[in-house]
Formats: sequence, structure tokens, C-alpha cells
Amino acid sequence: MLTKTTVATKRKYSVLDVKSAKKVADFWLQRAKLENAINFGLPEVDDRYHIWRVPLVGKSSKERIGEVVIDAYTSLILEDKSTNPELLESRLLGRNGHKKNKSKKSNGNYVLSSLRNTIAQGDSEKLLQELPAESVNLIFTSPPYYNARPEYTDYVTYEEYLLKIRKIIQNAHRVLAEGCFFIMNISPVLVRRASRNEASKRIAVPFDVHRLFIEEKYDFIDDIIWEKPEGAGWATGRGRRFAADRNPLQYKPVPVTEYILVYRKHTEKLIDWNIRAHPDKEVVKASKVGDDYERTNIWKISPSHDKRHPAIFPVELAEKVIKYYSFKGDVVLDPFAGIGTVGKAAVKLKRRFVLLEQNPKYVSIIKEEAKNWLGKEVSQVLTINCPPIQADNMLF
Repeated sequence: MLTKTTVATKRKYSVLDVKSAKKVADFWLQRAKLENAINFGLPEVDDRYHIWRVPLVGKSSKERIGEVVIDAYTSLILEDKSTNPELLESRLLGRNGHKKNKSKKSNGNYVLSSLRNTIAQGDSEKLLQELPAESVNLIFTSPPYYNARPEYTDYVTYEEYLLKIRKIIQNAHRVLAEGCFFIMNISPVLVRRASRNEASKRIAVPFDVHRLFIEEKYDFIDDIIWEKPEGAGWATGRGRRFAADRNPLQYKPVPVTEYILVYRKHTEKLIDWNIRAHPDKEVVKASKVGDDYERTNIWKISPSHDKRHPAIFPVELAEKVIKYYSFKGDVVLDPFAGIGTVGKAAVKLKRRFVLLEQNPKYVSIIKEEAKNWLGKEVSQVLTINCPPIQADNMLF
């Protein structure tokens, strides 16, 4: 007996059948806190536009009150095409005077994201263009160093490197929710000399990146200094010449700091709007920071090392940033995910993650690590441009 090949299978959709479509839509309903009031009708695939439409039916009225629209290729929910949760609530309550076209800015609503935990392989510049607008609540990342080590010689010129960073900052602006933060761990880099007859060059990358953020419509909030223990920078060789002979003009201090630059997507709303407008006051209360918070902008944290990646930042650093700049349940994005440090910290602090990484080797590591972070919930992780996580041989 031959098995019929569906259109979804032929086109290699991520959402292949009715069951999968309902599963994605159910997550959306849970985020809107409407899962107890709404049932699903029969989902249908619209292969002209490569979407699934999942009808929403009131449990009491048995009448159709809206729909959830899902991108068939990525399984991301298309918020602008799905029925607004406010309108669904209004229809459930029998209110006919609800204005369908109220914008988020006019009514001051804080919209909860429906993005699931996500791992995506590819160029983050392009991947950011595929994510829903205003679907991320915090971005924290540490971009690759500019040609500071042999494994990072990916850019012909420093200008090319800055252009790449600009495009990431630019594309991230669209996916970042109103008034939310983009935080970058970055430091000056030392470009080693090609021969003994040439001088090495130290490039002040943070100051150039600051200009990019301002030009791309972000507001500067803070500069935090990550201070490493004494002796952490001696591996660079910087300072050894002066230590040997103490001649003036040759003084070069050993770098033991990096910058944590804090920016906010520009908005006319004050920062406390994000707190007051949040729809779940219990989540806001549960997200309060404890008494052991950092009092100053100098954070003393030991660096981390992992043989699987040449340059990782400590989980402790990611945890501090996530605690201070997001609520529980929020979506935290890292466009240069590496081996997934931000994802690990996000799950520990009850946030969701979106990890974008170009290197297939690192993506494989993230997918394996996610099994430890999430346990049996790892099967719910959305994967883009890479195979889904195989949970076989796992005991939960």
C-alpha cells in the first residue's frame, strides 16, 4: 500500500499535519492565557501562502471567534495575521464595540511573545529578518573578536567587521519589543604584528560599536565594566616587555576588563512603563532581584574556558544580565550563540531562549546541551535550518 505524499511533505514544511499545527497554536493560547476558554477547529494548510490556519472556537458559544496563523516553513506564529488576544477576549465576553485596529502604542499594551525556545543555524543577519517583529524581550551577546586570533580572521578589513555588526544591530531593532534592551559584551582587540619590524595595533572596538547603536535608534543606558582577576590578561603577552626593563614609553597595562554596553530600543515611554504595563503582575513580582545584586558598574567575575569553543563568557555574567534586564517568561536572544551560554542561563532563570549560530559544530553542541537544560521539554524546541532535537535514549 502506497502512502500518500502530502503537499506539506513535498514542500518540506516544518508543520506537516493537523496535530503539529494544533500543538504550535496551543502554545500561543497558553501565552495569551486563553487555553481554558477556546477550542480548535480543523486546521487547514494554505499552500499558496505557505501558512497554516488554525480556527479558534469559543468553548461555551461553539462559534468561531478567530484564528492562529502559522508560517508552515518555520512554525513561527504570524502575530500580525493572527487574531489579537484582546479581540478574542472581547468576543468571548460578547462585546461588539471592540476596536480591531488599536495599535500597541495607542493603548499602551505590553504584548507577551509567543516565541518558543528556538535554535537556528545560519547567518544571524538573515535569520533576524525571519523572526516576528517585537517578539524578543532582551538581546545579550558577545560578537566574535575582530581578527584577534587565527580562528577569527573572517573579515578582510575592520570596516567590513563593523558593517556586519551594524547589520545585526539594525535587524535586531525590528525583533526587539518596545522599550527593551540590547546588551553587548565587547572589548578592544589587539591585532598582532605580522613581523618584528611592525607594531601591533590595539583597536577600540567598543567606541566604534557605541556609534553604531546610536545611529540605529538605540538609547545608551549604561557602561558596565567586567573585571577579571589579577593575572587573567597575561596570556596576551601585553606588559611583559615593560616588566622586564621598565623603560618609559613602553608602558602597556595588562587588560583585565571588558565592557558590558547597555542600550534600550528608543521609545518615548519611560523604563517603568515596561513594569506597569506588564499583563501578569505575579510574574513581575516573581522577577524581583534579590539583595545580592551588583551595587556598582564594576562586576568582578572570573572568566570561563571550554575546549569546545575558543572564546566563551561566563554563565554568571549571562545570569546577571538576564536577571537585571528581563522578566521571567521573557524571550532572550543571542545572535552569536556559540555553544549556548545565554540559553543555559535563560532556562535556569525561567526565561525562553532564541539562539542563532552559524557554525554547525556549535549548533550540535547547543542541541545536546539543551537536553540537560530542558529535560523532556526539549522536544518542544523549535529548530530552524537544522534537524530537530532527537530525544531518543533519554531518561526523564
